[in-house]
Amino acid sequence: MMFWYSNDSGYGNGWGYAAMVVGMLVFWALVIVGISLLLRRPHREAGGMVPAHRSAQQVLAERFARGEIDESEFTQRLTALHGPKKL
Repeated sequence: MMFWYSNDSGYGNGWGYAAMVVGMLVFWALVIVGISLLLRRPHREAGGMVPAHRSAQQVLAERFARGEIDESEFTQRLTALHGPKKL
């Protein structure tokens, strides 16, 4: 005798199959949304969030603050970023 075709199991009238399909659709939707949220989450550095887009001037200021470039190089590059001053 095949028990899985029994009408008293809840699957014989079609509602059980519909519930399984809806359940699987909800499950996979949650999995896809969860993965996409993990991939879109901004990366964290020590103690804070990193903005998605930083301007060239912000990157230059951060390099100067970390000591990667000295003051003369900072002002020279800052001038190059803003272009020559017009009178």
